Amino acid sequence: MLDNNTRSASAAANTVNGAMNNASADVKTLVKDAQTLLTAAAALTGEKAEELRGRGMEMLDVAMGKASQVQGQAMVKGKELAQSADVYVKDNPWRTIAAAAGVGLLLGVILGRK
Repeated sequence: MLDNNTRSASAAANTVNGAMNNASADVKTLVKDAQTLLTAAAALTGEKAEELRGRGMEMLDVAMGKASQVQGQAMVKGKELAQSADVYVKDNPWRTIAAAAGVGLLLGVILGRK
């Protein structure tokens, strides 16, 4: 049965993954739109070109803002996960040792076959 620390760590990891996937898609879309605007602005001259360049730069600024926001959220959630893992290891040292030994054994078998 999962304890509260494991459940909260799992929930935090899922939240971070979902937020990063959404933000990544948003940033990619914004960057593509900005590239399209800047490419169109390169072909134009005058006031219209300046307007397109300005909108492109605004889109890139928004993309950078979203990326830094997600980075901040990921840092906070990462610290929470590390804290949760630390508490779990301190509360269950023998389980942790057994899990690490099992992973080491598995890796040894897999790498030994190659």
